[in-house]
Amino acid sequence: MTTDTRTVTEFWVSSGHHMTRRVEGGGLAVTDEMILAYLARPELVPPPEACTAERALHAELMAAPRRPVTAAMIDALADEDARENWRFMIGFRDRLLAHPSVEAAYLSIVRQGAKGVPPLFLNQLVHLVLRNALDGCEDPFVLRAAELLFRPQKGSLKDGALLLADQELIESFEAERQALLHTSPLAAMMGTDAMGDLEVMTDETAPTYWSRSDAFSMVFNLGGDPRSREALCRALETWIAHMLGVETTIAPIERIEDGDWRWFVGLDAEATAIGNRLWRGEAVDPADQSRVCGLFRLDFADPRTVDPKLAGKPVYLIMALTEDMILRVKPQNLIVGLPLAGRQAA
Repeated sequence: MTTDTRTVTEFWVSSGHHMTRRVEGGGLAVTDEMILAYLARPELVPPPEACTAERALHAELMAAPRRPVTAAMIDALADEDARENWRFMIGFRDRLLAHPSVEAAYLSIVRQGAKGVPPLFLNQLVHLVLRNALDGCEDPFVLRAAELLFRPQKGSLKDGALLLADQELIESFEAERQALLHTSPLAAMMGTDAMGDLEVMTDETAPTYWSRSDAFSMVFNLGGDPRSREALCRALETWIAHMLGVETTIAPIERIEDGDWRWFVGLDAEATAIGNRLWRGEAVDPADQSRVCGLFRLDFADPRTVDPKLAGKPVYLIMALTEDMILRVKPQNLIVGLPLAGRQAA
């Protein structure tokens, strides 16, 4: 008898995927454990001064996370901020529970405009869904690229190449640097910039991603490493296939050389605004054009899945930085923006 010694490399434990399970079709179930994790957030855990009604509501839901909660139960809470937090949380919980999977709930939320759902919660859902979709992925470049879909990035230019680092991590480093300025100005002046303290993902450093995936601490060389751009294409293809059941081929391009380009999707708000101006034939300021950090061509494997108006033409994807060099990819734009023939199911 032989023993299978293969191991599955773990990543993104912080996504919470261990608190859920797969359902038929490959999506993730909305489990009690998942809801309990939300109930454990500091905004919902009653503080020492909380009223009896707030303490009781929290305790009852910790014991039965799916218990119906009425508006009157929330109105009975003494603290106004607590009432607002609970109205949001129960509304969000009920939206999740109304669907057979996390993926189906996410589709419903973004197709309705994501009203009332903060970007933080949307990003958490994308993190969880991508952990499911990329399960078994052995390419750390693809995993690092996928971080762009749920964690804003801070851009920096080095030798003409665009480097991306996790915005939250950079801001944390900068806050520590500012604090050091008050206590030890000389030490702060001698320190390097936050981006310089982080390791850039290369073929040599990529294997260390597995041990630090939840630290989000590797710099992504989007502008100077073709493998990074290809990895982002694979991550986007995986997202579309998992969420819409549509197979695509995405490739990076240098420019749109198509006099009859018929469709584009902005992968973020900045890119959408720039693309709309180009679409209308308006002049785009060179400074705005310089902030475009990614152009991609998307082709559908099966033309029957596409709106006939596209007539075999590709879809162009545009990605851009804000003026302060922040990249905030909105993967929901691919859900609602692709020209599909009919509504695709999760």
